[in-house]
Amino acid sequence: MSRTGWILVLLSATLAVGANLLFRSGVERAGGLILSFGGVINLLRQPRFDLGFILYAVTTILWIKVISIEPLSVAYPVLVSITFLLVTLGAAVLFRENLNWQKLLGLAVILAGIFIISRS
Repeated sequence: MSRTGWILVLLSATLAVGANLLFRSGVERAGGLILSFGGVINLLRQPRFDLGFILYAVTTILWIKVISIEPLSVAYPVLVSITFLLVTLGAAVLFRENLNWQKLLGLAVILAGIFIISRS
């Protein structure tokens, strides 16, 4: 991938991670999600949840730019891998989700995969 492609993929992944963490925080503040009209409205009243939507919109625009300049078969696995890595770490820090040796080993394998794919 080009330098510009890397920068845009990293930015897109970071914003997607932020969006997911904000979604989770917003859902927690709303007391969960009840699948009803009122439940959805309650969730949409959560500023963190709304900010997550905004970040996803920006991420989508960046992603469209990435796939217009980079091979999808390289850019997408890199995006997903980085996002998975950062969401796992962010959830462990912010929501105290379990981060055991199996997850750490999996994250190391993902990092190796990013390296291999990006070199192709």
